[in-house]
Amino acid sequence: MDRPLLNRRLAEFGTTIFAEMSALAVRTNSLNLGQGFPDADGPEEIREAAVRALRDGRGNQYPPGPGIPELRTAVAAHQQRFYGHLGLTCDPDTEVLVTAGATEAIAASLLALLEPGDEVIALEPYYDSYAACIAMAGGTRVPVTLRPDPERGAYALDLDELRDAVTDRTRLILLNTPHNPTGTVLSRDELAEIARIARERDLLVITDEVYEHLVFEGEHLPLASFPGMRERTVTIGSAGKTFSFTGWKVGWITAAPELVAAVRSAKQFLTYVSAGPFQYAVAEALALPDSYFTALRDDLRTKRDILARGLTDAGFLVYRPAGTYFITTDIRPLGFDDGFAFCRALPERAGVVAIPNAVFYDHREQGAPFVRFAFCKSADVLQDAVGRLKTLAG
Repeated sequence: MDRPLLNRRLAEFGTTIFAEMSALAVRTNSLNLGQGFPDADGPEEIREAAVRALRDGRGNQYPPGPGIPELRTAVAAHQQRFYGHLGLTCDPDTEVLVTAGATEAIAASLLALLEPGDEVIALEPYYDSYAACIAMAGGTRVPVTLRPDPERGAYALDLDELRDAVTDRTRLILLNTPHNPTGTVLSRDELAEIARIARERDLLVITDEVYEHLVFEGEHLPLASFPGMRERTVTIGSAGKTFSFTGWKVGWITAAPELVAAVRSAKQFLTYVSAGPFQYAVAEALALPDSYFTALRDDLRTKRDILARGLTDAGFLVYRPAGTYFITTDIRPLGFDDGFAFCRALPERAGVVAIPNAVFYDHREQGAPFVRFAFCKSADVLQDAVGRLKTLAG
């Protein structure tokens, strides 16, 4: 055929960097600190809940389109439990929609809420599916870049830049906090200003909050809990990161009934439904005691510190994350400035796989010298990786 097979909206997107680097890890027998999946399964009782659902014949056929009632009720109870003191509650029948992971929630929300040509502001660097989903919806992405501050060892949002990015064509802000890949957790003051901008300019906001329970410094505050934001915010959650069952692909949105109905209109023509038996298990997971969520956070904080110290000793400039699974590093102190070349050579040099941050930028030169490592692995794996990376310092 003379014409390209792939439509022009997706022409810029090829095989994801995660697939490339994971294949490289297998080929070189390297430790994979690239893709953000744990190397151990979540709680045994939750796995058994999935098995029990299978054996009892629950979820083996199509579940209800919005999600099983048990899970929608559990999501609503979770919001009340953790954010009720902020005034954030939801009706399980009209304000919760179960999705095939957070990725489908993002895609369905953008497909439902955007018209071709609408502008979407997203915090750059951003998870690669954001760009692809905006493109599939016919939107135009407008990056607002989080800037690295070497003295603070963290990334910062320029609120003036965010405010200036809003135009008459802006439809919504796509927000991620805790933020992947930088580990930034937006503060109360930052969120309050974002809420003010959204209200003043009549914008919708989609908030990706899948790392809500992985905050090591600061606190997670849902944007929907801020004044005037409940009716204009789609909040996205997921079981994968919180319970270490990323392969189950169980996510959800919570929002006002009108927004849920809009997103459901798009979602029903994507997967329709998914993960029937796993929905029952996740409903039980969301009811785990506070001690589970505290232990998860404390364990990952310890692992963060192991890897951060090791990367610093190896010669990287480390941006210490306040949340998520990931550490961003600057490779220039090691004498490199091309993250792609560095990551493709690292498995042979040190037996470790990482991800070049440039893939998360529209203007890739801004992310060129930065590399992301995942620490959602066992302490033994991280200690092994630290030992291998020390060879770079020599």
